[in-house]
Amino acid sequence: MGVVGTEHVRVAVIGAGFGGLGAAVRLRRSGVTDFVVLERADAVGGTWRDNTYPGCACDVPSHLYSFSFAPNPRWPRAFSGQPHIRAYLEWVADTYGLRPHLRLGVGVESARWDGDELRWVVATSGGGTLTADVVVTATGPLSDPRLPDVPGLDGFPGRVFHSARWDHGHPLRGRRVAVVGTGASAVQFVPRIQREAAEVTVFQRTPPWVLPRADRPISGLERLLHARLPATRAARRRLLWGIREMQVGAFASRPDMMRGLEKLALLHMRRAVKDEDLRRRLTPGYRIGCKRILLSNDWYPALARPHVRLIDAGLREIRGGTLVADDGRETEADTIVFGTGFRVTDLPIARRVQGADGTTLAESWRDGMAALRGTTAAGFPNFLTVIGPNTGLGNSSMILIIEAQLAYLADYLRALDRLGPRAALTPRPQAVAAWNDRLQARLARSVWNTGGCDSWYLDAHGRNTTVWPGTTREFRIATQQVDLSEYEVLRHA
Repeated sequence: MGVVGTEHVRVAVIGAGFGGLGAAVRLRRSGVTDFVVLERADAVGGTWRDNTYPGCACDVPSHLYSFSFAPNPRWPRAFSGQPHIRAYLEWVADTYGLRPHLRLGVGVESARWDGDELRWVVATSGGGTLTADVVVTATGPLSDPRLPDVPGLDGFPGRVFHSARWDHGHPLRGRRVAVVGTGASAVQFVPRIQREAAEVTVFQRTPPWVLPRADRPISGLERLLHARLPATRAARRRLLWGIREMQVGAFASRPDMMRGLEKLALLHMRRAVKDEDLRRRLTPGYRIGCKRILLSNDWYPALARPHVRLIDAGLREIRGGTLVADDGRETEADTIVFGTGFRVTDLPIARRVQGADGTTLAESWRDGMAALRGTTAAGFPNFLTVIGPNTGLGNSSMILIIEAQLAYLADYLRALDRLGPRAALTPRPQAVAAWNDRLQARLARSVWNTGGCDSWYLDAHGRNTTVWPGTTREFRIATQQVDLSEYEVLRHA
């Protein structure tokens, strides 16, 4: 769509991935139709639109990685690939009448709180400006790729790209490819690209724990049963959910219980990797769960191939077409693919949001992200974040967290309605501090904090501002309704 002109809406939603589309559906179902969804790209889908690398798929079962209000009986596999998840989100946009609310190709340059008018002023990339009573940011933590600052990268004569911006026009057949990073994306694309590339060199700073992926096609009979008898589909989802709820205690408070999973992961490696030295270099030196647990049946077999080389060190510098590891080992490459993750703890949108006292959200969070119930930030009235600080999960579906936050959004808007026209809510700093102090106390004994690793769950200060330490049921209860005692009410003078 074209440039956003000057207009006023009740709610402006930023981002059209799972969070943004879910917010749009929740708003419509709550009777709110005066809203827009601002999306910088030309299509919906969020991370499932951007990540198109070979083998891209979800590591959460399909029937759990979908909206409860928009079940899909036609998932083709137990764990769905990127094309099917993106198609699902397009289907949600169409089925729930969201297209008229979408402003595609319109990014948010800035959002500034106007304390006199008690509204947000949102400047867009198209040059237009709109105002909104409430802003909901749903850009998500996996939207902006993180590229390391490697000396000499600018002088590399070959092709360089991040896995989240895959260059499908650059053929890898017969090329020498260097892969930097061994996270969730690399575990999926390395087994695919090694089939074509002449050589693949993988730079591994820290080995991941990898478990078998219990993936399989969902039969036509199963799909028919789920379509004709919705109770079977609901039971399947509930079973998948319940299993993951029971695992939370081990992650959050009893890390020693994870030893059994470690044995399974080591057995999984031993079956595919016969070389003892390679197994040693692939064996993590930290407790499983400290970093994200990865699922793959072909990662280890790929690394055991003769044309795939593992350098168990980070990339220190690049000299022309030569890549130099931290330990001095060198390799030649024609192509570099960075599988180095995303800017999770320093969200770029935070630098563009200016609160009540003129401070940006990034400045407010300079000592670490913090929000009340993972959703609202002190000093930023009528501003809500979907997948905000300490809402991430280490073992279950983020869609469950998103839906809980959308219920909070709906009650937030009802609370504003009860307060009358031209009112705003801003969380009390002491309420934000109390909520986060409780979270940090719980996280202190979790595997994410005590497992002996350095993960993207931790920010630059070593503080865990990413993970929710409880069950999804507990989070849903905590976000069922807005507690006005945690907020200051602002009224128009």
